[in-house]
Formats: sequence, C-alpha cells, structure tokens
Amino acid sequence: MAKTVIVSCGTGIATSTVAAIAIEEACKEAGIDVVTKQCKGQEIPELLKQGADLIVTTSVMRFDPGIPVVKGLAFLTGVGKDAIVQEILDHLRE
Repeated sequence: MAKTVIVSCGTGIATSTVAAIAIEEACKEAGIDVVTKQCKGQEIPELLKQGADLIVTTSVMRFDPGIPVVKGLAFLTGVGKDAIVQEILDHLRE
C-alpha cells in the first residue's frame, strides 16, 4: 500500500514541487510506494482528513497533526538535503 506524504510550502507551488519530486525519486530508488500531495501550509488540515503518513513542510506548523512532521527547508537551501531525505525514508519505512 502506498504511503502518503503531504508536502507544503508558502504557496503550494515552487518549493513543494522541488521537494515532492525529490521525495518521489528517493522513494522509488528505495522501493517505497509513495503518493505526494502538494499544498499551502494552511491547507494541511484539510488534506489530513484524506489520510497521510508524513508531512514535509517549509513553513511553520502551528498545530499537532498527529503524524510525523519533517522540516523541509533543506529542499530550498540544499544544506542537509541528504539527511532530510534519509529522515523521510526512515519515517516511511516504519
């Protein structure tokens, strides 16, 4: 069964697209079936109603979603990106 990752940024377009593509590629390489859903930060609660296994966000979350959250700023800066990708893979393998 595919894992679902919500990927959010300020606009739901630029950074979330870069992050979603990187997550999909890393998961494919690791043999993890994944579906990414991109959104703005304020749209996360609505997407959570549809079910998700992980949230990767570049914005500040002001609530506890009840699932793991990974700060995805590394997708924007490039600094520490490999470590963040590994953290995401580790969460999805659980």
